[in-house]
Amino acid sequence: MNRKVLHIGILSYEDYKKRSLAIANGEYQPQPDEPKIWFESLQSMAQVLSNENQWLLKTILKHKPQSLKELEAVTGRSSSNLSRTLKTMARYGIVKIEKRDRKLRPVVEATDFMVQFGI
Repeated sequence: MNRKVLHIGILSYEDYKKRSLAIANGEYQPQPDEPKIWFESLQSMAQVLSNENQWLLKTILKHKPQSLKELEAVTGRSSSNLSRTLKTMARYGIVKIEKRDRKLRPVVEATDFMVQFGI
């Protein structure tokens, strides 16, 4: 299996806004090893990467479902619940949702996570 590391940062909304403005104004140049995905708190990251959602990622990797219906059958989770969870994960680059033959197919994009934060 091809492993992909997703670099995650934890930064308050205010600090994230300052960072974004500094980048936009050319005052700061992000380094290649810096996080690309940012959460406002450890709690918000923990919601997206909960044990249940980690299990969902492992299930997708193992079963390689060809549709959300297939994933629903394997996990026992409702399609609305799966859809909401997968859309959130897609927003953070953890999964992608491919459209094939009028079906939505979940694909895991990140298998390992590096978290960076300071106080």
